[in-house]
Amino acid sequence: MSVKNRSFALVLLLISLVLPAMSQTGPVFVNRAPEQSFTQVYDGGWEHFVGGGVAVFDCNQDHFPDLYIAGGENPARLLLNRTGAVGAALHFEPAATPGLQQVIGAYPLDVDSDGKLDLFVLRAGTNYILRGLGDCHFESANTAWHFDSAERWSTAFAATWEADQQWPTLVVGNYVDRANPQGPFRACDSHAVYRPLGRRYTRPQTLTPGFCALSMLISDWGRTGIPDLRISNDRHYYVRGGQEQLLRLDTPLRFYGPEEGWQPLSIWGMGISSRDISGDGIPEIVLTSMGDQKLLMLDSTAGQPRYREAPYQRGATAHRPYFGDEGRPSSGWHAEFGDVNNDGLDDLFIAKGNVDQMPDSAMHDPNNLLLQQADGRFIEVGDTAGIGSIERSRGAGVVDLNLDGKLDIVVVNRRANFELYENSSALSGHWLQLELRQPGVNRYAAGAWIEVSSGDKHWFREISIGGGHASGRAGFEHFGLGAVPTVRYRITWPDGVTSAWQDSPVNQHLIITRSGRELHQKRL
Repeated sequence: MSVKNRSFALVLLLISLVLPAMSQTGPVFVNRAPEQSFTQVYDGGWEHFVGGGVAVFDCNQDHFPDLYIAGGENPARLLLNRTGAVGAALHFEPAATPGLQQVIGAYPLDVDSDGKLDLFVLRAGTNYILRGLGDCHFESANTAWHFDSAERWSTAFAATWEADQQWPTLVVGNYVDRANPQGPFRACDSHAVYRPLGRRYTRPQTLTPGFCALSMLISDWGRTGIPDLRISNDRHYYVRGGQEQLLRLDTPLRFYGPEEGWQPLSIWGMGISSRDISGDGIPEIVLTSMGDQKLLMLDSTAGQPRYREAPYQRGATAHRPYFGDEGRPSSGWHAEFGDVNNDGLDDLFIAKGNVDQMPDSAMHDPNNLLLQQADGRFIEVGDTAGIGSIERSRGAGVVDLNLDGKLDIVVVNRRANFELYENSSALSGHWLQLELRQPGVNRYAAGAWIEVSSGDKHWFREISIGGGHASGRAGFEHFGLGAVPTVRYRITWPDGVTSAWQDSPVNQHLIITRSGRELHQKRL
């Protein structure tokens, strides 16, 4: 054998050894949806080209997250988590109660602070607040709570507890005004802001201009203690003159303008994800769109909402399919950060899929799993991880469904069955999962910040209601920790009071209850 041939053979041998090792150490997911006794498909006409969300929350207090999945023209379904044992194969059963139709998506929150999570259900039609009665039973609270919902096409939602209020302020984002005879283009609907009066809601305030919102998030983006409302808008229907928006939740309501550092941005905005991925305590933002996805970083020295886009070399644009011969741009929907391999670095899942038969966009558009590297770059592992579905994906949730410390992924698809990806990775780092409780109002502490620390490593997490694409979650906040053996954590509660530090071993599920500046922790 020549030297050249021996060298080539050696290269092949090295590749054969390295590739299996990479596949064993990288994240691996198994789709458990085909093993379930049911299917759940998001379907319907034009009104269900968008939406298709999932709410992930524990409705029977067994700590295993349950699912409420939109169906569009099909009934929505409440799926009870019957996995039963930590680390067991994911198993769900549909609840017997009939589901609502024309559901776009849903978000869990505890409106009346009774300790039982409620659901805010977005619909093409009347929206509903479903009051949690316990043991995964619900009833409409629209009448009892004076929630006045008009017949709109509602596609976005966010909520927060404002100062001195017993109940949360609710913001509902609407898409195209279907009653406008000049539509659908340049016919974006207005939005509604519901503020409480004691333990009921007043008539909503109208929020204009609306630019066809598909996602909303209330966040303390600059860590000033004052949260604002970010709105991501779809330029497909506002066509021109619109932009992304940031609203001050003052009285009166007021949008940020250029004089306050706000920079106009016009995209096909479909989803929002917010997470501090740099460890400086300031969240980065991902906005999904057609073509380039936007990873935005705050200029924290400006004292204003002035963002810069991450460079292309960062690897987060996910602008075209990563396999096949598609040259057309991708369509991004739900985005969510989460550390799927527990290496201490947050990764990014993006649900992808054609609107329906849009010829200018990729038809075979696989979902992304972008694995963050130590230098801040992202690399695509969706194909090797087994989540690269080419269905028309919409909403999703990245959450530990079998309580084994590894994040799983549930995906809702248009005109196809949902997907239930169990994280079966053989190797994984350490982790910690925390769920917050406080007495009185806002029991699940929306607006709080969690700080986890070990040596020179810091992780920050904001508890928020909203974002994604028609998909919300409540429950444990997952922190991948890498190789660190122990951590400490503290909580800055929604009223600004910061707790004392609390030491904790790793690989624990902890329910943290507020007691003044002290924290009471309960292990599962």
